[in-house]
Amino acid sequence: MKTVVIGASAGRTRDEIMAVYPRHKQLVEEFQNRGEIIGIGPFTDGGNMAIFRHRAAAEEFAERDPFALEGLVSSYELKDWADEMLS
Repeated sequence: MKTVVIGASAGRTRDEIMAVYPRHKQLVEEFQNRGEIIGIGPFTDGGNMAIFRHRAAAEEFAERDPFALEGLVSSYELKDWADEMLS
Protein backbone atom coordinates (compact mmCIF):
# COMPACT_ATOMS: atom_id res chain seq x y z
CA MET A 1 0.00 0.00 0.00
CA LYS A 2 1.31 3.42 -0.92
CA THR A 3 1.18 6.51 1.30
CA VAL A 4 0.34 10.04 0.22
CA VAL A 5 1.75 13.00 2.13
CA ILE A 6 -0.26 16.21 1.80
CA GLY A 7 1.37 19.39 3.06
CA ALA A 8 -0.53 22.54 3.98
CA SER A 9 1.07 25.84 3.02
CA ALA A 10 2.16 28.16 5.81
CA GLY A 11 1.67 31.12 3.47
CA ARG A 12 5.33 32.06 3.12
CA THR A 13 6.68 34.22 0.32
CA ARG A 14 8.32 32.83 -2.79
CA ASP A 15 11.66 34.23 -1.60
CA GLU A 16 11.33 32.40 1.72
CA ILE A 17 10.46 29.17 -0.09
CA MET A 18 13.36 29.48 -2.53
CA ALA A 19 15.80 30.09 0.33
CA VAL A 20 14.92 26.65 1.76
CA TYR A 21 14.31 24.87 -1.55
CA PRO A 22 17.92 23.62 -2.08
CA ARG A 23 17.77 21.67 1.22
CA HIS A 24 14.30 20.33 0.38
CA LYS A 25 15.46 19.29 -3.10
CA GLN A 26 18.44 17.45 -1.63
CA LEU A 27 16.09 15.40 0.56
CA VAL A 28 13.76 14.72 -2.38
CA GLU A 29 16.73 13.48 -4.43
CA GLU A 30 17.81 11.19 -1.57
CA PHE A 31 14.38 9.55 -1.53
CA GLN A 32 14.26 9.41 -5.34
CA ASN A 33 17.64 7.65 -5.40
CA ARG A 34 16.29 5.12 -2.91
CA GLY A 35 13.26 4.53 -5.16
CA GLU A 36 10.81 5.65 -2.48
CA ILE A 37 9.02 8.55 -4.24
CA ILE A 38 6.51 7.91 -7.01
CA GLY A 39 5.52 11.55 -7.52
CA ILE A 40 5.98 14.89 -5.76
CA GLY A 41 5.12 18.52 -6.34
CA PRO A 42 3.12 21.59 -5.39
CA PHE A 43 -0.57 22.28 -5.75
CA THR A 44 -1.58 25.50 -7.45
CA ASP A 45 -2.99 26.80 -4.13
CA GLY A 46 0.38 26.62 -2.36
CA GLY A 47 0.09 23.21 -0.70
CA ASN A 48 2.02 20.15 -1.84
CA MET A 49 1.78 16.40 -2.20
CA ALA A 50 4.08 13.40 -2.47
CA ILE A 51 3.33 9.74 -3.11
CA PHE A 52 5.60 7.18 -1.45
CA ARG A 53 5.93 3.45 -1.98
CA HIS A 54 5.78 2.75 1.78
CA ARG A 55 4.41 4.51 4.86
CA ALA A 56 7.74 4.36 6.69
CA ALA A 57 9.40 6.40 3.92
CA ALA A 58 6.54 8.92 3.97
CA GLU A 59 6.85 9.33 7.73
CA GLU A 60 10.62 9.73 7.53
CA PHE A 61 10.31 12.34 4.78
CA ALA A 62 7.69 14.35 6.69
CA GLU A 63 9.91 14.34 9.80
CA ARG A 64 13.04 15.44 7.91
CA ASP A 65 11.67 17.85 5.29
CA PRO A 66 13.25 21.31 5.65
CA PHE A 67 9.99 22.86 4.41
CA ALA A 68 8.30 21.57 7.58
CA LEU A 69 11.27 22.05 9.90
CA GLU A 70 11.68 25.67 8.81
CA GLY A 71 7.98 26.60 8.90
CA LEU A 72 7.10 26.64 5.19
CA VAL A 73 4.63 23.77 5.58
CA SER A 74 2.24 24.29 8.47
CA SER A 75 1.26 20.62 8.72
CA TYR A 76 1.42 17.28 6.95
CA GLU A 77 -1.34 14.73 6.58
CA LEU A 78 -0.40 11.14 5.75
CA LYS A 79 -3.00 8.96 4.04
CA ASP A 80 -2.61 5.34 3.06
CA TRP A 81 -3.65 4.82 -0.54
CA ALA A 82 -4.94 1.52 -1.89
CA ASP A 83 -3.75 2.21 -5.43
CA GLU A 84 -5.79 0.14 -7.85
CA MET A 85 -4.92 0.07 -11.51
CA LEU A 86 -7.88 0.55 -13.79
CA SER A 87 -7.88 -1.14 -17.17
